[in-house]
Amino acid sequence: MAMGILSGLVLCLNTPAAEASAAKLGSALLTATVAPPIPPESSHFKLGSNSNPLGHKISVNSQCLLLNGQPWTPVMGEFHFSRYPHNEWREELLKMKAGGVDVVATYFFWIHHEEIEGEWNWSGDRDLRKFIQLCSEVGLKAIVRCGPWCHGEVRNGGHPDWLLKKGWKLRSNDSNYLAKATLLYGQIAQQLSGLLWKDGGPVIGIQLENEFRGPADHLLKLKEIARRVGLDVPLYTRTGWPQLSSPMPFGEILPLYGVYAEGFWDRELKSMPGNYWAGFHFSMLRTDANIANEVLGRGNAKDAADVAKYPYLTCEIGGGMMSSYHRRMQVFPADIEATTLVKLGSGSTSPGYYMYHGGVNPEGKLSTLNESQATGEWNDLPVKNYDFQTALGQYGQVRPQYHVMRRQHLFLHEWGSQLAGMSVNLPDQRPAGKNDLDTLRWAVRSDGRSGFLFVNNYQRLQALPPKSDVQFKLNLTNDALTLPNKPITVPEGSRFIWPFNMDLGNGVKLAWATAQPICAIEDGNVRTVFFAETKGIPAEFAFAHTNLVVFSMLGKISPKIGLTLVHDVIPQKGSFTKVQFSLATNAPAVMVVLLTEAESLALWKGEWQGRERAFLTEAGLVTDCNTLRLTSTDRTKLNVSVFPPPQKAPDESFNHVAVARKGIFTVYTPPPPKPYEQQPTFGILRLAGPAREIPLGKGTKPVAAQPTDTDFSEAAVMRINLPTVDLATDPILRLHYVGDVARVTLNGKLINDDFYNGETLDIGLRRYAPEIMKGELQVAILPLRHDAPIHLPEQSRPTFNQHDVACELKSVELIPRYQVEINAK
Repeated sequence: MAMGILSGLVLCLNTPAAEASAAKLGSALLTATVAPPIPPESSHFKLGSNSNPLGHKISVNSQCLLLNGQPWTPVMGEFHFSRYPHNEWREELLKMKAGGVDVVATYFFWIHHEEIEGEWNWSGDRDLRKFIQLCSEVGLKAIVRCGPWCHGEVRNGGHPDWLLKKGWKLRSNDSNYLAKATLLYGQIAQQLSGLLWKDGGPVIGIQLENEFRGPADHLLKLKEIARRVGLDVPLYTRTGWPQLSSPMPFGEILPLYGVYAEGFWDRELKSMPGNYWAGFHFSMLRTDANIANEVLGRGNAKDAADVAKYPYLTCEIGGGMMSSYHRRMQVFPADIEATTLVKLGSGSTSPGYYMYHGGVNPEGKLSTLNESQATGEWNDLPVKNYDFQTALGQYGQVRPQYHVMRRQHLFLHEWGSQLAGMSVNLPDQRPAGKNDLDTLRWAVRSDGRSGFLFVNNYQRLQALPPKSDVQFKLNLTNDALTLPNKPITVPEGSRFIWPFNMDLGNGVKLAWATAQPICAIEDGNVRTVFFAETKGIPAEFAFAHTNLVVFSMLGKISPKIGLTLVHDVIPQKGSFTKVQFSLATNAPAVMVVLLTEAESLALWKGEWQGRERAFLTEAGLVTDCNTLRLTSTDRTKLNVSVFPPPQKAPDESFNHVAVARKGIFTVYTPPPPKPYEQQPTFGILRLAGPAREIPLGKGTKPVAAQPTDTDFSEAAVMRINLPTVDLATDPILRLHYVGDVARVTLNGKLINDDFYNGETLDIGLRRYAPEIMKGELQVAILPLRHDAPIHLPEQSRPTFNQHDVACELKSVELIPRYQVEINAK
């Protein structure tokens, strides 16, 4: 512990002495010239009604979205209501909100609602109105992606079979097609009546079509139809890829962009084909030519001439990836974190994820509803499974990337309004291309004086070597800034955001830090700012002040030229550095709390008992009115640390909850639920037959075709024997298997399927109650040939037997999801 009272310090960020010090260390500075941003333009946008009954307005300028005239950087996450049980929607929306999502995007799949011409289905899991009402109830906004063509790995891209049989020119201004599109939009408008932004509802936007490459006039016609039937919203959007065949008049429809770490659609049977590497490089280019390249081709990515007049918004940052039959994906949390960070560093002001929440394809009356080569689509996708390996799984499983993404979202919620007005500044020396692994990838966003440094030393399935002797020199508008204090090594795989000349509040300015800001909490005259350590790099905080009082429980305090440097910092959640200008008891102050990497991924922020608070917990957390709900597969981790603590005395507010203090946090530990230890077993009903010969599918670029129902006559079949299960724990049945394709049936009905990619296959048992406890639960696995014409990640390849096949159900386990609540009375 150290205390320092330092006064008379003069801010001087770039002095001859400082330059000489850098030269003496022998560091080759990485430099960037930082230009002030161009003032935003807001004229000529031709969108819909932007004011709600309370006078709140959503608008747009060339930099960002605006909420009540202020820069707004919302996080958007895709969740398909018709792929998820309606009785579980509310809890999943609360989980999305807790993860930092502000806007829910949802596809409207035409075939899910009018599979038979003239027979509309708006009930149960297809109840669009109820879903949007729940979005409003939990405090989320919504964008409805209306189609008529959506893709979304749905049969015919969402077009009903009967529509294809008409012989009309679809996705065009064919009068017959437009007449049906008008009926479709009219049906959607009826469901959303009273739920649009202008009516006080949550629907702020409509996406028209998807991945359209025809004339702009068709999209304009769809917009005209939408407005005519009553879909009058602040934002009309389209996917910014591919290029249209004719120019879009400026301001009519906002283009939204995307990036995927890798895709299931490529025809090559190797990892990272084409230009996926570009998604891990900072660039001024918004268009990504990797998306859907089996249909759109893999030409040179090119932005429209007027792209800079639009805000850089995204709708499809890959939150995960499905596996197609011929390309089996395995996603890593770092893939999502790195691509999102690169988009933010490249100028994006609003991340939108596809998908954020997985699902299961609904039952069709006439056919299955998945994309398949057999029905003319490009790829074979599972019949039921649409988990997408994303933040929240098809049974609500919380994945590691949920926490990684939330940490980025907390940063955006706190400082996004500042980031939105900052220009993008690429370094003077940039990577030469795909094969340049030695040049550090970084970018600066700045208002000309303050800003954020973005660094990414990670690329999917490609080791990027550590970068040694790294020090950054930013040539700002009026001076220059060199950081950190001494050269450092950027570790392999490292990715981070560092601030410079950052206003921490209460008059305290942070010249720079080698730690990532996460969020802040106001508590009276003290503002607490949470940071995450950058793993492998010593954490330092350089404060730029005179008459400064610094108290640190984190590290040592040293005066530097023009700075007060806190260094040798040890991250820990209970300790802090306090900075203020007076020793007076109630003087305004800033507390800096540095968290370890693990602690930073356990940090949440939400409203509880009438005010915003920070929470630390390794469990899943939702705040539901005055209730904190904790969920975990580990019953020993059902506790939460809260800052600031509630005003009510714990013995009045909480029943049987242990209360303790740890640093600035108050820790609440409810009694843990009783452990559930019984496990399922399985018995072999049939051994696998010979592995099938794998044919190619249909189409101009056919790939290996998925098995048919007939092929499963040669599958190994096992019966799962479940113990007496407490379905209140919402348990997951986890299947550890190897093979080609697995299908799980309950009383002969398919409930889930999977193309093996090295991961387990999960089944949420509660969803299939009560039949699951008394029915016949079976899993069928087809053998995988070692020479199957599919792409399987090297780390996922199984051990093949003497017959060069793999087919085995290795084990089954039951994983309870324990839950406790802490209620405020």
